[in-house]
Amino acid sequence: MDTTFLIIPGYGDSGPEHWQSLWQRQDPRFRRVEQRDWWNPVCAEWVETLEQAVAASGPQTVLVAHSLGCGLVAHWAAQTRQRIRAAMLVAPPDPEGPAKELNIQGFVPVPDLPLAFPSLVVASSDDPYSSLEHAHGAATRWGSRWHNVGAKGHINGDSGLGEWQEGKALLQSLLI
Repeated sequence: MDTTFLIIPGYGDSGPEHWQSLWQRQDPRFRRVEQRDWWNPVCAEWVETLEQAVAASGPQTVLVAHSLGCGLVAHWAAQTRQRIRAAMLVAPPDPEGPAKELNIQGFVPVPDLPLAFPSLVVASSDDPYSSLEHAHGAATRWGSRWHNVGAKGHINGDSGLGEWQEGKALLQSLLI
């Protein structure tokens, strides 16, 4: 059975130059989880959408989350009975930092339970929405591997990463 990669953008979706969007355009195994409202996220609604997407894609699913999508994965994992292969969680924002000014409902507190699947948290040393300490703490609470990519901002389209080859290599390392 082939692996399906579910792209899980954060607040506002991932624009056309975001590495998630580029990966999706390059490989049909990458499918975006489409939320009803990217600008007014309601956690319970986003969790239900993710639950349906995982149910449709099966146990070989790999989640590829960015920003608020990382918190979504933690909330989903705390209540699902479904099994997945793994998750890469990139740039988890600090919900008590600048992200708290956004119109997000129900995402705080972020569950701090160990995830029931292999996972990797990837963070940047100069992320405007999180500190390395916050991201490393999330990795520890979730039982995830941890990787600091250095100064890459929020690891998004504004970071100028293009296809983000380093990210592809990190994703592959998670699947070995």
